[in-house]
Amino acid sequence: MQIRIIAVGRIKEKFLQDGIAEYEKRLRSYAKVQVIEIPEEKRPASSSSPGGRIAMEKEGERILSAIPDGSFVIALDIQGKDWSSIALAEALSRWEMDGRNQIAFLIGGDLGLAPAVLARSDLRLSLSRMTFTHPIARFLIMEQIYRAFRIKSGEPYHK
Repeated sequence: MQIRIIAVGRIKEKFLQDGIAEYEKRLRSYAKVQVIEIPEEKRPASSSSPGGRIAMEKEGERILSAIPDGSFVIALDIQGKDWSSIALAEALSRWEMDGRNQIAFLIGGDLGLAPAVLARSDLRLSLSRMTFTHPIARFLIMEQIYRAFRIKSGEPYHK
């Protein structure tokens, strides 16, 4: 299975870079994982201005162009479905059985995901009803993907 994390922005915090790199390493035995960073669009100070909407749309266009054809697309969205780790593991198993070998998780910038990106998604998934920074969201989804593979493989995760 090929999993892509397509995310707006770079991770600046060393502790998050290290954590994400650790989960990338752990995931190698389960799937091919690729992180694609989309540059943040410069925007005015006020995100409610028309410039903020335009910036989000430009980021959205770059996200859409990074999605490989045939991918099953999951947009991380606070309004998305609220799944457990077990539900994600079951879904990964189901998608694999259905021949969906390419999964793309999308993480927007600080303004969120453009409407065109949400419309392209096959699933909108919430990590929590809480709000996280986008770098934290990237770390969390990497951890949850790793946990899901451990669960679906019948391997222990909690100790």
